[in-house]
Amino acid sequence: MNRLVCLGLLTAAITAPAAAMDRSLIKQFKELDPQTRLEQRCDTEAMWEINAGKTLFKPDKVIAYTFADPVVENDKIQAPGAVFRSKGEWYKLKYQCSTGPDHIEVLSFNYTIGDLVPHDEWEAHYLYP
Repeated sequence: MNRLVCLGLLTAAITAPAAAMDRSLIKQFKELDPQTRLEQRCDTEAMWEINAGKTLFKPDKVIAYTFADPVVENDKIQAPGAVFRSKGEWYKLKYQCSTGPDHIEVLSFNYTIGDLVPHDEWEAHYLYP
């Protein structure tokens, strides 16, 4: 399954609160290959963590690989070139995420929100409103 299909697969589910990860979302994650599952699970965690933080951001999409490829090692991913969309704007994001061996349970997660991505850069990075 390619990244674009995977992004679409989880769009509705990833806006739910972390506590609400139900069986259908877990089932969707388990249908992905392990590396894609790790990336998608950590992208989902990024959305939940940012939503839970004391910020004005309300992310509805996270992409781990926009400005740099993620670095994956076993059950960990570092996404130094990630982005998230909030209220129709894209923002740079860096995150580190560690999961259990099934890539469902998140064991640790840290993130840093970066700058707003200017609209004139969106097309070059396949970003959309």
